[in-house]
Amino acid sequence: MKNNKVKQQQITLENVMKALGHPVRLSVIRQLLEMNGEEKACGTFYYTVTKATFSHHLKILEEAGVIQRRDEGTRKMTSIKAEELQKKFPGLIKLILSSK
Repeated sequence: MKNNKVKQQQITLENVMKALGHPVRLSVIRQLLEMNGEEKACGTFYYTVTKATFSHHLKILEEAGVIQRRDEGTRKMTSIKAEELQKKFPGLIKLILSSK
């Protein structure tokens, strides 16, 4: 299995903004922010695209360093890398929350 862990120094503004530039991915981030730091199981997200398309969007967010995912039994748990994003791009989380 390919290691998709992205180190903080590898997270670039260009990749983060590109990842956030799609309504489905922005919705994922908002749903994760509503979790107040808790993880969310992939099967519990609200989305209107196919499962394969949704998985593709999650992969883009993960590769950009915006989210992290881990296996827990048969479930895939997802969380936002809020601390890393806030440290690298102060105000980004607040901007996302205020843009609803």
